[in-house]
Amino acid sequence: MKKNNTRHTRQGSTNSGRREAILNLFREFPNNKFSLKQLASVSGGASKEGRRETFEILGQLFEEGVVEECAREKYRLTRQHLPHYEGIADMTTSGAVFVRVEGLEEDIFVNQRNTANALDGDRVEVAVIHRGRDGRMEGEITRIVERNRKPYVGIAEVGAHQIFVRADSRRMPMDIYLSKRNYPDIRDGEKVVVRIADWQPGSKSPVGELVERLGLAGNNDTEMHAILAEYELPYRFEPEVEEAAAAIDARITAKEIASRRDFRDTTTFTVDPADAKDFDDALSVRKVRDGVWEVGVHIADVTHYVRPHSVIDDEAVERGTSVYLVDRTVPMLPERLSNELCSLRPNETSLCFSAVFTLNEQLEILDEWFGRTVIHSDRRFTYAEAQEVIETGKGDFAEEILTLNRLAQELRRQRFRNGAISFDREEVKFRLDEDGKPLGVYFKEQKESNQMIEEFMLLANRRVAEFCSHRRSEKGRAVPRTMVYRVHDTPSEEKLDRFRQFILRFGHVFKASKGRAVAKEMNKLFKQIKGTTEENAVSTMAVRAMAKAYYSTDNIGHYGLAFPCYTHFTSPIRRYPDMMVHRLLAHYLAGGKSVDKTEIDALCERASDREIVAAEAERASIKYKMVEFMKEHIGEEFEGHISGLTEWGVYVELDETHIEGMSFLRDVEGDYFAFDETAYEIVGRSTGRRLTLGDAVRIRVKRADLQKRQLDFELLLPDTPSARRGKGGTESDGTRGARSEAGQGKARGKSPEVRRSARRSGR
Repeated sequence: MKKNNTRHTRQGSTNSGRREAILNLFREFPNNKFSLKQLASVSGGASKEGRRETFEILGQLFEEGVVEECAREKYRLTRQHLPHYEGIADMTTSGAVFVRVEGLEEDIFVNQRNTANALDGDRVEVAVIHRGRDGRMEGEITRIVERNRKPYVGIAEVGAHQIFVRADSRRMPMDIYLSKRNYPDIRDGEKVVVRIADWQPGSKSPVGELVERLGLAGNNDTEMHAILAEYELPYRFEPEVEEAAAAIDARITAKEIASRRDFRDTTTFTVDPADAKDFDDALSVRKVRDGVWEVGVHIADVTHYVRPHSVIDDEAVERGTSVYLVDRTVPMLPERLSNELCSLRPNETSLCFSAVFTLNEQLEILDEWFGRTVIHSDRRFTYAEAQEVIETGKGDFAEEILTLNRLAQELRRQRFRNGAISFDREEVKFRLDEDGKPLGVYFKEQKESNQMIEEFMLLANRRVAEFCSHRRSEKGRAVPRTMVYRVHDTPSEEKLDRFRQFILRFGHVFKASKGRAVAKEMNKLFKQIKGTTEENAVSTMAVRAMAKAYYSTDNIGHYGLAFPCYTHFTSPIRRYPDMMVHRLLAHYLAGGKSVDKTEIDALCERASDREIVAAEAERASIKYKMVEFMKEHIGEEFEGHISGLTEWGVYVELDETHIEGMSFLRDVEGDYFAFDETAYEIVGRSTGRRLTLGDAVRIRVKRADLQKRQLDFELLLPDTPSARRGKGGTESDGTRGARSEAGQGKARGKSPEVRRSARRSGR
């Protein structure tokens, strides 16, 4: 009995091991078909006995519905037993999908024929049907778990019996059907916002429902509203929000003034852009004694007017930030607050929340004070006006401005000595006519007047963060308190290593790998590349090597600014985190205990997300105006530099305007060009001509697609028919050898994103 039991156990163990080996093979190669002989061989032996046992196991798996016979004596896993994952669909221009699964390093590719009508952003279930030798997975979408409700913006094409909407987004490659019976008033060429209502299997187009009509395509207001709609950003306030703002009592009573520190007799002024409509920060300055100055950083007291969880506050949480498009500001707060009650306009009494510092010439903080104040701004300066005072030493409040600038410049030097990174970038601006049409491009320079304001705002933000982060116990110990921090993590060594390899192609060596040494080495590199043809490419890749700043209650410091503790206190009109900081500061000044982190954490995450969306919308509006501007220059030739490379084309940034477009490799005459990702070069198969980042080239503007916000350039290489047909040709040969001289010094600080081979974008 004992002997028989042992034999039975061993056989069961063998069968169990063989079954597991067979299942593992099916799982590893889910789309492969295997014969009995193959399965027997892999699972422990292709003998007669082995094949018999394998056949028995296959029979069991067949009855259990795990495998199916797909060809004569060939077997594979049934679809329901393939490896399944749940993730978010990321659609490409071709209609194929990549499914992003949390926890997986690689996305799962799904061919267009296997998408089951999934759309971009849908939460889907995907079965892995194939795994390549490199581990990359191909899948088949088996179920749409949740349809994404995001809106699509597009142009209505109205036919005799139906309406199709051609979406602006490259992530919606198919037209969206609208019922003409339901929407009889939609005009051909009208820009509309739609959501997907249904998409039945077998139907070529999803069915949409109308969300909003924006107006005729090409109209400036229509196009700006379309960008806001694309990113689900509002362009107006609901009536109840406007009514709540209108109902706010604007009176400043004697009792209110008495409860605040009075700065109305201290010299105070604002410095803002010439086109600014809201003035949310002011500086005051008073000489205490020789070599000692009292500097006040006064910020509009928004939270005096906006109560937590009120209608206006809830709307501010929803928006998170003001949005700055090319031709307009979409404010976080209604105009009644942003441009009136909370705007520190000259010759008016205003309520503020202030940080006041007593400093000597060595920048030692002899005293500091935080609290609510009342001010009376003596003058509104533009940056240009303040700069003229700095440069000439003459003008209104010259002594005060010169004093503040002297202190600010020393603060700036001190900050960089401590390891701050100098990411100085020029901002692209457009000259627009009254209809919003771009007439020209210019660059907004950061001069000493900008730096003067920036340094005192940084000082206030830093010291408020330090004050709020801890309280002193009776025994003198620092007790942590909940606070909203603006944090910026240290760069990862992996990203820095890629950056190090990248700049080697330009002959630059980056030695540092971690700590403050990275910042020091980065600043040294920026000085070396200033004015060179590779400046844009290198500075862009440097930004990509850095972490992204965000809001959090967990303080990890701000690496880029070299501050161990930092927050945003100085712009509550346009950023909700600043309103949160004002409330926390008021609470702690009143002796309140540390607040619960739960709600603050959620608000920080929300604000970080809204900041990203706003930045994307701002970039989209800039891109639209760039394309609109270049539409008037079709067929014209320009000098530029290569700003990005992909497997399908070359991105070129024009020297004079920083406008960027793409030249498709298939359109380049004279050779067949291919992308060498290892060397990061475009190489001509016949000529051996090489193109890489920073190379000077000449282009002709070929196409300007306003709907897609895309510019197509024709790359004009010497000795090609296109170049010879051009007006005068070009001496730039686009090769490495000529790169150092051609276009020397033309590159500016603002740089586009350097593109790597990107499977999803289609461009």
